[in-house]
Amino acid sequence: MERVKQEERQYQRFSRLNRVLHVVMIVSFMSLALTGMTLKFSYTQWAVILSRFFGGFESAGYIHRVAAVMMIGLFAAHFVDLTRRKRREHGTWRAMIFGPDTMLFNKRDLRDFIASLKWFLGKGPRPEYGRWTYWEKFDYIAVFWGITVIGSTGMMLWFPEIFTLIFPGWFINVATIIHSDEALLAVGFIFTVHFFNTHLRPEKFPMDIVIFTGRMPLEELQRDKPAEYKALIESGKLEEYLVEPYPPIVIRTVKAFGWTALAIGFSIVVWIIYAMVFAYR
Repeated sequence: MERVKQEERQYQRFSRLNRVLHVVMIVSFMSLALTGMTLKFSYTQWAVILSRFFGGFESAGYIHRVAAVMMIGLFAAHFVDLTRRKRREHGTWRAMIFGPDTMLFNKRDLRDFIASLKWFLGKGPRPEYGRWTYWEKFDYIAVFWGITVIGSTGMMLWFPEIFTLIFPGWFINVATIIHSDEALLAVGFIFTVHFFNTHLRPEKFPMDIVIFTGRMPLEELQRDKPAEYKALIESGKLEEYLVEPYPPIVIRTVKAFGWTALAIGFSIVVWIIYAMVFAYR
């Protein structure tokens, strides 16, 4: 096969581990959303039909727990990866957390947010975003919040006998409400705001596949992340991240998976709206 020309090489944005963890997160989150919303809205016809696909409401509960273990596992793997990256690239946690590529909000994010509002209103140019935009950071931090709140309350509901040795019995009722409502909020956010920011923006529509391939054309990097592109050029490191694009068969497979996830996500949003508006109990 003829080698891809030099100018056609793409920028390697995400590592293989990052991509694998994201796919595992999609599968586990979709499973949690489908089974969880089926149990939450069990009085609706769509939930009854969906539960039969899982083998009944009891089986849906088992699948829900398996997906939860997957989510906890990928979260632990991400922490291990962060620790390795800290040792390899930064040396200290302080340098990693507060460095130029931090995932925490900083003054630049506030400036980019204000500049974005002006751009939306036609009052200024498009901001020159760096490696991580403020909405990408929000999505990242939201995962930590979700794992902490939804995960901890889910464990209480899974093992009430253990937790009631420490907390009073009424705490389980509170955990039930928090787990249910926070999960509903997370599902609604992911399948609307996150989907829009990632896939439905004009420059990304109908789908952004970079998280699956890990690669993006240089033209796209220059347009979406001009500050990152400039920093790579000035440091002379851009060449280190250039790789050949995947063959068409891989791209088609990736898009098939992505479209399936999008279809499921939007369907869940419709089912939830129907349940809340026409059948809520």
